[in-house]
Amino acid sequence: MSGTSDADARFMALALTLGRRGLGCTWPNPAVGAVIVKDGVIVGRGWTQAGGRPHAEVEALRRAGVSARGATMYVTLEPCSHFGKSPPCADAVIGAGIARVVSALEDPNPEVAGAGHARLRAAGIKVDVGVGADEARRDHAGHVRRMREGRPQVMLKLAISADGKAAAAGRRPVAVTGEAVRDRVHLLRAQSDAIMIGIGTVLSDDPLLTCRLPGMEKRSPVRVVLDSKLGLPLDSRLVETARETPVWVIAGPDAPPVAEEALRGKGVEIFRVATQGTQIDLGAALKLLAGHGITRLMVEGGPTLAAALLAADLVDEAILFHSAKVVGQGVEALDKAAKAALTKHLKSAGDEAVGPDRQQIYRRGD
Repeated sequence: MSGTSDADARFMALALTLGRRGLGCTWPNPAVGAVIVKDGVIVGRGWTQAGGRPHAEVEALRRAGVSARGATMYVTLEPCSHFGKSPPCADAVIGAGIARVVSALEDPNPEVAGAGHARLRAAGIKVDVGVGADEARRDHAGHVRRMREGRPQVMLKLAISADGKAAAAGRRPVAVTGEAVRDRVHLLRAQSDAIMIGIGTVLSDDPLLTCRLPGMEKRSPVRVVLDSKLGLPLDSRLVETARETPVWVIAGPDAPPVAEEALRGKGVEIFRVATQGTQIDLGAALKLLAGHGITRLMVEGGPTLAAALLAADLVDEAILFHSAKVVGQGVEALDKAAKAALTKHLKSAGDEAVGPDRQQIYRRGD
């Protein structure tokens, strides 16, 4: 990071903020932000557009026009160097006459992996890597995880009452947290590529799982149901809205074909993976989702799915919303084994008030 400055940090912070506009909308591509600065003045800004293209660099260059010549570009991830559905961003940067590139991270995509930076340097562009790297790793965690481990970044969300419950007796749903938390959860949905639950949650809650913040309804993620036997009711709210917001069901190899045909007829997509006993193989399910482009997966299932993911060390971030409300007899949000797995694999990363409730965050250390 030789040659970097406080100004570099400020402009990279802006690039990171811009990049977050695309979270949940750009998969399978990462949500990148870019800022072009000349003589201390911002002349171009860009972020990865919905669907993954145009890329942030191209957007920023388009807005900067001829002012890009001799300027510095701040970008949250290494400019791509390979031909995909569009030409390499590195070539666009070179062609625009950019004099310096400040990049937060090298792209772990094996098709890039330093080649973009190398191409820029070979063209005489000064390249500094690492400004804002820690924040960029968090923002691009889904892309990094998919490239390195072949699965999405998994974020577990749980609402927990003061007496440790997630639901009332008999798995009956109960409003544990308040309106401020509900708004926060809808924002988390909007920033996720997909949201996953188990069939048990469908049967007990009949959830919709969309983003219902005003003006952000179109930011609803793909809704994924783990359903080994294909018992998803045709009259559930998920199925009834499948043609508006995608519903993917991951079933076992022995699930009845007639049920698959009926669900497909309603617009639901069906995938099959191996099972472990009667349950979906979670590792196989995550690999399948990554293979279909999902990089950021939010899990809103109940305690059973949460415990299984934690036991398998497949949770990268846990967001626990704690309420002062007492439920009484009900379903424990996290049993003793799940709590132990949570603190074994994840570290506390923050605690803040959300209205009358509290949000506690745990993250993996890598």
